[in-house]
Amino acid sequence: MSGTEDRLRETLGALAAGIEAAPPAYKKARAEWRRRERRRRLVLAVLIAIVFALADLIGLWALNQTRDHDPIIFDDRSRIHRPEPTAGVVIPP
Repeated sequence: MSGTEDRLRETLGALAAGIEAAPPAYKKARAEWRRRERRRRLVLAVLIAIVFALADLIGLWALNQTRDHDPIIFDDRSRIHRPEPTAGVVIPP
């Protein structure tokens, strides 16, 4: 068993010794990844800004479509009761 382990260790050692690390390739790949990440975040921020602006424009357009005399927020006319000025006034005979 130890003979097989030794041969395997030697083979893997020789294979590992033949491999050279390529630091420039890592730096290049990392720079590319960072560039893509920045672009993705920028596109996402622009899309969010566009959606927000469109929602604001649609809301303003909808509010401007109402007539001036129509209440926009509160339309409960039963609470807005003005008594007649003569109501409750008794004219003596």
